[in-house]
Amino acid sequence: MARRKRRSFSAEFKAEAVRLCQIGDRSIAKVAKDLDLTETALREWVRADEVNVAGEKPPETLTGAEREELVRLRREVKRLQMEREILKKAAAFFAKESE
Repeated sequence: MARRKRRSFSAEFKAEAVRLCQIGDRSIAKVAKDLDLTETALREWVRADEVNVAGEKPPETLTGAEREELVRLRREVKRLQMEREILKKAAAFFAKESE
């Protein structure tokens, strides 16, 4: 069996797929087959939606808001580290000039 090429899906598509599973007239397997998705991926989307909606989560799972904040904070840390390196180099440069 050939492996399927990895695809990415928009948040809107995922939300609609989850909604189709939640209305209850079709199983997750049937919705996955109809949308040409893997059942595992769809189950993960449904589980993630339940975590986001209920606010209840296993200890290692982040909500969407927490994940967004983590990404934002990582970007900020990277920017601050770059700024610090620039300031170190500038301080060293000006220290050499004043000698």
